[in-house]
Amino acid sequence: MSGGASRLSEPEHASDGGSRYRLRDLFTPLDTLLVSGGDPRLALDPADRVNAYGCAASPEPEIWNFASSTASTISQGAYDRAALAREELMHKCLFDEVEVAFDAICENMRDELRRHLQLSPRVDVVFSPSGTDSQLHALLLARTILGARPVTIVVGADQTGSGTIHTARGHHFSSMTSSGVAVRKDGAVAGLAGASLALPLREAAPGIAMRADADAAVLHAVEAAIAQGAPVLLQIMDSSKLGWRAPSAACLDEIARRWPREVQIVVDACQARLGRRRLRSYLDRGYMVLITGSKFFGGPAFSGALLVPKGLSRSLDRGEGIAPGIFDYTGRCDWPVAWTALRSRFERRPNFGQWLRWEAALAEIGSYYAVPAVSRAEILAELAAGMDSMIALSPSLRSVPAPTAINTADADDEEFAQATIFPFTLLRDGKPVSIAETWAVHRALARDMSEEMSGSTADREIAAQRCLVGQPVRLEREDETPQAVLRLCVGARLVTEAWSPDMVKARRNVQHVLDRIAHVLVKIELLLGRGAAATVPVKSAFEV
Repeated sequence: MSGGASRLSEPEHASDGGSRYRLRDLFTPLDTLLVSGGDPRLALDPADRVNAYGCAASPEPEIWNFASSTASTISQGAYDRAALAREELMHKCLFDEVEVAFDAICENMRDELRRHLQLSPRVDVVFSPSGTDSQLHALLLARTILGARPVTIVVGADQTGSGTIHTARGHHFSSMTSSGVAVRKDGAVAGLAGASLALPLREAAPGIAMRADADAAVLHAVEAAIAQGAPVLLQIMDSSKLGWRAPSAACLDEIARRWPREVQIVVDACQARLGRRRLRSYLDRGYMVLITGSKFFGGPAFSGALLVPKGLSRSLDRGEGIAPGIFDYTGRCDWPVAWTALRSRFERRPNFGQWLRWEAALAEIGSYYAVPAVSRAEILAELAAGMDSMIALSPSLRSVPAPTAINTADADDEEFAQATIFPFTLLRDGKPVSIAETWAVHRALARDMSEEMSGSTADREIAAQRCLVGQPVRLEREDETPQAVLRLCVGARLVTEAWSPDMVKARRNVQHVLDRIAHVLVKIELLLGRGAAATVPVKSAFEV
């Protein structure tokens, strides 16, 4: 599996023999299924059996997870749900064809996701292997909605997934698609290629801050594209790798007023760090929304979805043309059953890996929203205050302040009025360390480094603990040396595990999480001071 994500049987058309072949795939070991049906980012290293994000296919409860902006290890509860779901599908396939049974299960998942997110039954859900794949789905649908080839404007292009630079132009973002088809990375997806414009969110002035003119930059870019005669697919950010959001609601109102039928908006909410009221407001305004179950919610990487408001879905299913290149990225079961015309054009190709990852993610989402809303907000607030304080007290860390707009309370933010991503630079002698050393520290945190430490027994015990934090985000401008920031992240699972109806126990649980965070920061200090991180071998990794 080192050459890419596991590829099970070849796609087959709907015949009895094909159904039996796909049914056989369900008997593949669960760990193998969980990393199948995606691109090479899911591949497990043949030596340590983890992917590029340091996550194995099965639970590793001994690893501390503060990396939900990137990827999390699968929990035991989520793993158990995936195992049970597979058994249930096997049983259903005794009475129905695989595709019929699988379609029914996917429809049930759509219903469950809508219930958890408190969405109207009129909101349609298009599943995909990752948020990056869902960007291609959004581009495909935007062409039908706008009736022409749009210019894609990406807000926060410097803080979104690494594949977005490619998908925004309708290009391949990897060397292999989720269906196992080899392609040329950055080559055009047949029928989807077009123009794009990247709008970074970082301020041009020295330091790391969100630009103050984000709204003006968005309006100017949209105006310029439409003046050239092209409609616009505007991908807005909520939230970025650093937890930033743009443009403002006032800016979106202005766009709706000036260009009511020339701009289709898709929200990059792949981090899933937004309140359910805000999510519903986006859909009520006719925006498509990109979301994943593998970031804040802590499901296994990768699980993507495109949320489509009903007003759009009616026209989408009647669309005549379809980009032929999209057939390599999606199968019939990914699309809602009600979209009969569009679905009929795709192969019957159940993606068992994608489905099981979503089953696992739904276990986490359900557990999170089972925690009372007041308790979710209180736990996130306590963890945020603790993380901010500890990072500020560390002599080797410099926090990246949240933008002013994010610090302003909004009723639609709900519990996400609190920051859940805490970015910081690593310092030595008051100056940021190199990108290479930041990566080395990130890798060393995920490993037992006790043998590389020559200090006290206590130091070696701290160095032994394996922990995941958000991958470094590379920040660069023409006029300065590139630098990177690490991220400590609060995810849904921390809230779920900390909550208890017994308030004393809940406080004790929150303090336990904060103690672990303190431990992680001490390990970072030790790695920077001893240079032990440099002993960790380099392995390739890239973010979603």
